[in-house]
Amino acid sequence: MGAGKSTIGRLLSKELHLDFKDSDREIEARAGADIPWIFDVEGEEGFRKRETTIIEDLTTLNSIVLATGGGAVMKDDNRRFLQSRGTVVYLHASIAQQVERTAKDRNRPLLQAENPAQVLTNLMAIRDPIYQQCCDLMIHTDGRRPKMVVREIIHHLEK
Repeated sequence: MGAGKSTIGRLLSKELHLDFKDSDREIEARAGADIPWIFDVEGEEGFRKRETTIIEDLTTLNSIVLATGGGAVMKDDNRRFLQSRGTVVYLHASIAQQVERTAKDRNRPLLQAENPAQVLTNLMAIRDPIYQQCCDLMIHTDGRRPKMVVREIIHHLEK
């Protein structure tokens, strides 16, 4: 959370002249409800089921840049869809940077806790090894302008 997936994904899609898709926005559009509501009514498990359906659908499309939620890689099916159907870029941000970028965002159910920094630390401990294992490219985003990150991604894709 807060690594810049949506912002960088949008910019990257423009630079590459591709459509941009955000799995969280697609979930909201299909559900007719926002993510906090889905979490409240269906819990995280219900949300994750929806997420897998969306990722399966979106990864069959050609010529897109896809931003997924940070927890998407926790499901084997999602990793399989992403890895077999595209190039996976891990945008890495430190806990401090994530806290700063998400401090005012109330649309992140997992961070509606007494200590969001601890939540992010716990999530990073679990998710980081999986991100590293399934990505084709890892980019550090701390203190970097999104356009610079996009240029670095394009440079690696051109190789």
